[in-house]
Amino acid sequence: MKTLWTPWRMEHVLGSAGQPEGCLFEPKGNAAQDPAILLLYRSRLLVVLLNRFPYANGHLLVAPARHVADLDNLREDERSALMDMLADCTAILRNHLRPDGFNIGLNIGRVAGAGIADHLHFHIVPRWQDDHNFMTVCAEIRAIPQHIQHTFDLLAPDFRRLLKTGEAP
Repeated sequence: MKTLWTPWRMEHVLGSAGQPEGCLFEPKGNAAQDPAILLLYRSRLLVVLLNRFPYANGHLLVAPARHVADLDNLREDERSALMDMLADCTAILRNHLRPDGFNIGLNIGRVAGAGIADHLHFHIVPRWQDDHNFMTVCAEIRAIPQHIQHTFDLLAPDFRRLLKTGEAP
């Protein structure tokens, strides 16, 4: 039997994970990338973060930089940038993690499942054939096969390239 270690999730499981100051999708400073907060990409219009408490390895969060709660509050440039970034993110994840598919979506409003209801954000969850088993269903435990910092380091160069050139691999 193999042991599956996901120690970074313990604070979340116990409810002791501190709430970030301010909005998660509006990180302080102006760095384009920051491994300490899992920020892979920041531009004038968008932010991309690795989800600290992922459903699967490589789970990304893509949000407008501006604090917006609903799709109808987005400007045209934000809508276009979000759709382009969703395509770029799936290309980057496909290149590095080789998933068999993706779940891509957003929850608008707390009753729809939005954990952060006042700042619109998309989830991109890579999926592999038979990637989740009984543990997710019975025990609400997810086995993530790669440490989150390793995933960040793997994806960061492509997001740096995207910041410089505007093109994903």
